Amino acid sequence: MISSPILKSPARSLENRQRDVSREQSLRRTPHSSSGATIPTVKPPDPHPHSPRYHPPAGACDAHCHIFGPSDRYPYALTRTYTPPDAPLERFKALQAILGLERAVLVNASCYGTDNRVILDAIAQSGGRYRGIANVDDSFSHRDFEALQHGGFRGVRFNFVKHLGGKPDLAKFHRVIDRIRPLGWHVVLHFDAGDLVGFDGLLRKLPATFVIDHMGRVPAKAGLDQEPFRRLVDLARTNSRCWVKVCGPERVSSAGPPFTDAVPFARALIEAASDRILWGTDWPHPNTHGARSIALSTFWRVAGGECRACSACSNRVTASGQAERVRALLPGAADT
Repeated sequence: MISSPILKSPARSLENRQRDVSREQSLRRTPHSSSGATIPTVKPPDPHPHSPRYHPPAGACDAHCHIFGPSDRYPYALTRTYTPPDAPLERFKALQAILGLERAVLVNASCYGTDNRVILDAIAQSGGRYRGIANVDDSFSHRDFEALQHGGFRGVRFNFVKHLGGKPDLAKFHRVIDRIRPLGWHVVLHFDAGDLVGFDGLLRKLPATFVIDHMGRVPAKAGLDQEPFRRLVDLARTNSRCWVKVCGPERVSSAGPPFTDAVPFARALIEAASDRILWGTDWPHPNTHGARSIALSTFWRVAGGECRACSACSNRVTASGQAERVRALLPGAADT
């Protein structure tokens, strides 16, 4: 395994981490949370992804994806809300080859807690083609953040969604924001749709660049005029610090595969802020249902690549353009 700048969460001593790993291994067959509740195992990704008809240009980037496992090397946190099947770096590299992608922004998933080693090691093996988004808490010191910066991280993520534990402690959230600002990092925000209304004031005053995951997870069945989506479009249009990922159509769709009811939402966001829109596969699609191969191919063409279904935006959101946007969002990532 490649040696990483940070081998453990600073919130726990190495001794405590080793104890957690031992306990994790003993619970792996029938995993339970620290409260004793059974932790569900989510479905694996499509084992047979296929190449899309669209061929992205050289240097195309997947701006939202995860790495899971191997779990015996990178054990999941006892506090997790789900257990993913292993989806290790080798499988991700194979997927990138199938899709014609070369670069990636790896988002550390909540099931790892604040242990970022799986992403640190993946970045170290990428030859400068990957960057990372970390899971942290307010126990991370300036020195810890500098080490993560050295290891290729350029942002942090906070989950507000209820199925992953709900909103974080906002005092701790703001302390983390204060610590990442000198580094020029951004914060990724994973919201439920209602959070776009409830935290509208927070977002408009946030002093750092922020990225809204998965089009704000607005339900397609509620239509384009639903208040959460109107708030998101207005925020994207009027706030230069706001970026949005038009990924995760299966998290927006109410109709199911091929998720075409999510397309108008992507189109509206592209129209609102085409220079601050990102696309990603969301591989390996944790906590989702439906045909994952469709999510990988169809929506790439619709919102992340050619925009064939979005005549109004006329190819403004292209794979090559995304590479430039990722460079702008991730300071110091000259090779990303």
